[in-house]
Amino acid sequence: MAGGTAAAVLVCVVAGLAGAVQAAVMGRFGERIGVVEAVAFAALVTALVAFASLLVVRQSASGVAEGLRAPPWMWLAGVMSAFIVFAVALGPPRIGTTTTIGLIIAGNLVMAAVIDRYGLFGLERIGLSPIRVLGIALLGVGSALTLYRP
Repeated sequence: MAGGTAAAVLVCVVAGLAGAVQAAVMGRFGERIGVVEAVAFAALVTALVAFASLLVVRQSASGVAEGLRAPPWMWLAGVMSAFIVFAVALGPPRIGTTTTIGLIIAGNLVMAAVIDRYGLFGLERIGLSPIRVLGIALLGVGSALTLYRP
């Protein structure tokens, strides 16, 4: 793998690990202070960390102004982020961390396959092979099976 690819894979794996921790912690946090309150607080912490990172890495806050000048449909990323955090605050205490993450990943893969297939949002078109469809279906079945509690 090329250096950039290897770094992207590593960051994605670490993000996957972080996502499971986030779900477990947010589930408890949501129980403690309320789901909407936990999401709002987490968003505030995220904004502070992101802004501080911007200042350290770029030594400027001009990226925020650039974001405001971007087409508003791109702001959908922030809305989707809030919805994901809401799901990980709501799900774990009710259906478990494994099921929450499994269902989120299954939904991610289905939507990602649609985005790839049609090249949505200006991305490259990537076809749906039978193997890819099978993998998505198996993950969906696996996620559904995690709802079972002996």
